Amino acid sequence: MSSAVELLAKPVRAIAPVTPRPAAEAVERGPSVAQRVATLIVRAAWRIAKPLVAIVAFLLLWQFAPQVGLVDKVFLPPFTTVAQAFIDLVQSGEMWTHVSASLNRSLSGFALALVIAVPLGIAIAWYKPVADLLNPILELFRNTAALALLPVFVLILGIGETSKVALVVYASVFPILLNTITGVRTVDPLLIKSAVSLGLTPVRLFQKVILPAAIPSIFTGLRMAAASSILVLLAAEMVGARAGLGYLITAAQQNFQIPNMYAGILAISLLGLSFNGLLVTLERRFSRWRVESNH
Repeated sequence: MSSAVELLAKPVRAIAPVTPRPAAEAVERGPSVAQRVATLIVRAAWRIAKPLVAIVAFLLLWQFAPQVGLVDKVFLPPFTTVAQAFIDLVQSGEMWTHVSASLNRSLSGFALALVIAVPLGIAIAWYKPVADLLNPILELFRNTAALALLPVFVLILGIGETSKVALVVYASVFPILLNTITGVRTVDPLLIKSAVSLGLTPVRLFQKVILPAAIPSIFTGLRMAAASSILVLLAAEMVGARAGLGYLITAAQQNFQIPNMYAGILAISLLGLSFNGLLVTLERRFSRWRVESNH
């Protein structure tokens, strides 16, 4: 009883009210929407600008090296001089005349090489008798440089358009052919076994499994062939042509129009970049099933 009285006699402590902590102390706030948007914009801008850093540095070196006397500006004009010559050739229509001539030849030869090399590569990779029959002759011609055969093409086919297109075909066939063979032969055997176990016919197997799996390798060959076709064509146009980028470069060099010569070289670079960009876009379109690497 006394203990109960003692307990009642003790003063009751008042419970201090709990003051809420500031939100910044209780929970660490994440970045605001504006900060996130700004971060995304900066990252996107850097992703676009990063590939241009080396190009801009090269162009600045090209611009200032002749001006400060590192090289003779007669033989290597500043970039602005070459750019002005390029613009003048475009405005006069002369550049388009040469570009269209080279494009017609290279695209014709490239298309013919594609039609020849892809089916032939598939046949060689898929059927061993075809490979045993054709491999020796293909190895012989593969190790013969296209430019070494330029005089032969000119003697047999003449100095006109036929020899130039044929040379482009010859130079473009082997990169496409070899990469097609590699692409078909390196298809995962488990994919083929799984497709066969599901009852796919040989035609459907090729359509749904073999060809999609070989697309990346085939496009690698196409990009290599595109570069080869342009380079070989330029060499062919330097002999017996009246139009084309190769002719433009040779004529400008012989007439000591050095800015025009570099303008032609610049046009070749832009043409090659356009070809490569188009093929990369098509490759992504036809191989959307691939998982993109984050590295």
